[in-house]
Formats: sequence, C-alpha cells, structure tokens
Amino acid sequence: MKNNYLLESEDSYLVSMKIEELIDKCSFKDSPIHSYDMEEVPLSNALEDLDTYGLFSEKKVIVISNIESLTTEGNEKDIEHFFKYFKDFLDTILVIVIAKKLNNTKKITKELKKNLEYISLTTNAVDFVKKELQGYMLENGVVRALVSYTLEDIGRLHQECEKLKLYRMDTKKIALSDVEELVIKKLGDSRDLTFEFVRTLASKDKKKALSKYQELLSYAVEPLALIGLLASQFLIMYQVKVLEKRGLSNNEIASMLGEKSYRIQKTRELTSYYSDYELRTILRKLADMDLKIKTTDVDGNFLIEIFILENV
Repeated sequence: MKNNYLLESEDSYLVSMKIEELIDKCSFKDSPIHSYDMEEVPLSNALEDLDTYGLFSEKKVIVISNIESLTTEGNEKDIEHFFKYFKDFLDTILVIVIAKKLNNTKKITKELKKNLEYISLTTNAVDFVKKELQGYMLENGVVRALVSYTLEDIGRLHQECEKLKLYRMDTKKIALSDVEELVIKKLGDSRDLTFEFVRTLASKDKKKALSKYQELLSYAVEPLALIGLLASQFLIMYQVKVLEKRGLSNNEIASMLGEKSYRIQKTRELTSYYSDYELRTILRKLADMDLKIKTTDVDGNFLIEIFILENV
C-alpha cells in the first residue's frame, strides 16, 4: 500500500496540509498534482492520467475526491481497472479523499480499506486556535468568538489567526474587540443560520428573538425556507434528546445522525429547555405553517412572528 492513501475529513484545509506532508514524506516535491472530483468527471479521466507517464516528471500526485458518489452501474470495468492501482505504484502518490464514512457493504469500500493507508484527519478547533496564537496574550472570549465566527472551519481559522497576529504584532495582545472588528462572521450553511435564532427562542427572550429574526431577514431568507430550517433544527434537537437518554456520547450521536460532533455538543446545550412533548408540538406547528404558506395567501412573516410570540 506504499504511496496510496485514504484520507477522511470534512475540512479542505486539513486535507491540503496532509497532502503536502505526504508529498514531502514520499520525496515527491515539485511533482505535478492532478485532482479529480467524481461528482464532476468520470473515473476514466483519472484512470487515463494514472495510465500515462508524465512528459516532464516521472512522478506525479493523483487526488481523487467524492469517491463515495461513484456507482458501479456502467463503471464496472473502470472500477476493476482502478483496483490495480491500490497496490504498490511507486511513481505515483494516489490519494483518495472522503468527507464521510463510506458504505462498508460496497466492494470498492472493502478494496479501499484493505489496500490503502487510512488516515482520519480531525482537530479540535479550540486547541487549534490556541496553538496558532501561541506567544500572544488573549482576552477572555477571543478563542470562543473565533471558533463561533468561523464555524470551526480550520482553514478560515488559520487565515483569521494570521490576520490577528499581524494586526497586534506590536503589542502581542489580542482583545475580543479585535476579533469583532477584523473577523467577519461566517454565514455558514443553512443549519447554522438558525441555531442562534433557536437559542434565543429557548431562552424565552421575546425581544431578542424578534431582533434575531430581523437579522435573518436581512440575509434575504424567505419565510418558507426559514420554516424548513427551523424544522430541521428542532428535529435534530428532538433526535438528540431521545438519544442522549440512552447515555450516548456526542461522537456516538453524531455518527448515528451523520452530523459533526461539535453540532451535537451545541445542540445539547438547548435540549434541556424543551420536553419531548414541546418539541413534537413545535414540529407540528411548523408543519402546519409550511402547509398554510403553500396553500393560502397568508403572510409567512406574520406566521413566523406569531410563532415566536407563542413559543417564547
């Protein structure tokens, strides 16, 4: 399995850093790097590259991502051809990058795990920030604000830490106000849009909840879309609440729900505010609101505001 690797990570920065490390380790420095995304190009493109000797370099690095989207239908011959590169292939570093667990029942998964060196890339965002900002005095709240604003995106954290270090190179002191001034809060994916909103609902603060709703409106989130996002967030809260009663850890729950451990940890901060019955009731209300908006001319914003006032 020399020079053949299976990297698992949702963070592109960690993946790129690991590939650089592997290139140095295998003495492939200055070798060309060719990347193939299986969601965008067929496997045959990567195979053609693997079959071809480089004109200017005997060595090259082949990176294949989203292999989990590859189906056997119509690709049987290409997949069998691909398997031969899972053995020792000294003139090429072959790196397969996956963002989530593979289906263990698939033949390709079994071949990958049997023949490639598996490396899981994870890091604790808080520890990462502390290491990046070593040598600087940090005001209370700096690390937490950085992690929150970047949604644990390690690549973004690295960039923002570099920016803060340059900004305070003279004093070697970083204040919370520096983070708020320099680091733009990352909007994140659809689920992250609603988490803080749900937190304000859980805290029973009507004024703050309505203010947070207006903030969401400034991002041009349509009422129907927001109802869907709220339903998704309350559903995961309900699922976590059920699973935590079984004594499962954050990692175990995350694995079962296909979520990040950090999201489960943050969700568990809210589950104590609601009973199972209250969460089921809220999910039914959101379903009713969704139906009303789709089948009548009711103002969606009005429905959400009423929902806030009734549930805070």
